[in-house]
Amino acid sequence: MNTLEIKYLGDLRTSSNHLDSGSIINTDAPKDNHGLGEAFSPTDMVCSALASCIITIMAIAVEKNGVDIKDTKAIVKKTMGNKPRRIAKIDIDLTFPKHYDAKTKTILERAAYNCPVHHTLSESVEKNISFKYLN
Repeated sequence: MNTLEIKYLGDLRTSSNHLDSGSIINTDAPKDNHGLGEAFSPTDMVCSALASCIITIMAIAVEKNGVDIKDTKAIVKKTMGNKPRRIAKIDIDLTFPKHYDAKTKTILERAAYNCPVHHTLSESVEKNISFKYLN
């Protein structure tokens, strides 16, 4: 089990310390919610976590077949909703560095919808994932 320590730094900023590794992530409230937007917002981190989890789970799913998805990229767009303020929609456009056969594409696309973060997020959050394979 990983343990995190989060400190409030003032001015709507936090610092999260991953105690096992010493890795630090800072957040700042977004410009549209009283912050300066100079770092990831907490809701940006949720969207980033989803995309990172999807890519990680896809890599695990295909590595046993000798497939490497290194340099796969995700462009993430977050749409906020109101009443209550929340993430309403996350659009993730995945671009793979090369073309894969039909079996590999099926494995990748099924894995994308089965990452732990995807299963954790509420059904009320619209999650759209697109897949682009380069030649």
